[in-house]
Amino acid sequence: MRQVPLENVRSLQQIAVIARRNLTQNVWDYLMGGSESETTLKRNRLSFDCWGLRPRILRSVAEVDPSTDFLGKPIRLPVMLAPIGSLQELHPDAALATAQAAAEVGTISFMSSVTQPSLEEVAAATSAPKVYQQYIRGDDEWLDGEVQRAINAGFDFFCLTVDTALYSRRERDLIKRWAPASRLTSVDGFRWQSAFTWENVKRFKDKHEIPLIIKGIGCAEDASLAVEHGAACIYVSNHGGRQLDHGRGSIEVLPEVAKEVGGRADILMDGGIMRGTDVVKAIALGATAVCIGKLQGLGLGAGGKDGLVTMLRLLEDEIRTTMQLTGLHNFRECDGSFVEPAEPVASPHQISPYTHIDLPEPEYGR
Repeated sequence: MRQVPLENVRSLQQIAVIARRNLTQNVWDYLMGGSESETTLKRNRLSFDCWGLRPRILRSVAEVDPSTDFLGKPIRLPVMLAPIGSLQELHPDAALATAQAAAEVGTISFMSSVTQPSLEEVAAATSAPKVYQQYIRGDDEWLDGEVQRAINAGFDFFCLTVDTALYSRRERDLIKRWAPASRLTSVDGFRWQSAFTWENVKRFKDKHEIPLIIKGIGCAEDASLAVEHGAACIYVSNHGGRQLDHGRGSIEVLPEVAKEVGGRADILMDGGIMRGTDVVKAIALGATAVCIGKLQGLGLGAGGKDGLVTMLRLLEDEIRTTMQLTGLHNFRECDGSFVEPAEPVASPHQISPYTHIDLPEPEYGR
């Protein structure tokens, strides 16, 4: 597939090709790889392929509305930009590009605490709603200071990532002795992350009024505890298959979490989302909205803010097409009746949804 300028791109597959050509092998592996055997990474994709859509017909779908609300904020489509560390490896504009792209399209971006530039610079770049995501790198008083910085800068929501008690074994990077910038600057921070408990979450809620999102929920029991400890949003995630290996795919976890939460909090999920059909399936199974990581990275790698906007526009078109062909007028009526278990037809990997391109993996260990 030949290189084409962004204005001529007509498919998410083309975004992936452009990003692959722009990114070094090390950065591509950082974005697209997982931990150890990459079983969780593959299950993220496989679990989406194990759900089929159940279309309804003759329902007057000339006009459909993919918008929704998240914690009281209206968004153009139920897709947000997930927090990604070391965005500067993908594009020099880093988190500025993601915040600006989300604002232009009309959705919400997360900013990772381990990316560039500063949270103050990113907050000042746009007045659109945004989330600050925090890794725990100090004690409670240190965290209080980071929360206040985010509030003072103008962030609307605060997110605690809780599935990173330690940094996993990401063997693509280990074999090549490569690490992203965020990893190189985190010397002993994981001793704080690994000691963080529900008592710390309770203290957070007792002290801070900013709505709290807890990211890294992987079962109904912890979703219930998160709600009981005051979380406004449950974020189902396995870190894109980059932390615990041999875990379940995120969308496998989603139904039990949605049942347990029972409308007491909003629900986000990420992991394996590469198509508009994936977004519709996630909403049908109980998500308020989804967050995209790898697909976001592809857009950023393809062309910074403009690449992200192009990617989001294409994804919105896929979502609208899926809604019309499924018989959905809006996402308020999207429930479990629109999906059912189905047999997958392809072997899962990170870009298996893009069937018209071939991006061969390198041989490692040489």
